[in-house]
Amino acid sequence: MQKATIQLETLSCPSCIQKIDNAVKGLDGVEKDSVKVMFNASKVKADFDEAVTTIENIENAIENLGYPVTKSKVKVA
Repeated sequence: MQKATIQLETLSCPSCIQKIDNAVKGLDGVEKDSVKVMFNASKVKADFDEAVTTIENIENAIENLGYPVTKSKVKVA
């Protein structure tokens, strides 16, 4: 398992949290209980199985909703 911390541009509305949360949790390989979207910090944290998905797939799911990713950090869980 890998732990991802994804920094986004500033989130401007609370409904953004739900959209991002659903998109990330909907990806195969993401541990659903680990997903946390932090509105004030504009960050997403999630654990994922690198054998099933990649950080790029998670970033793309977020960016496809219209929320630009500014940087990502991945650590071994």
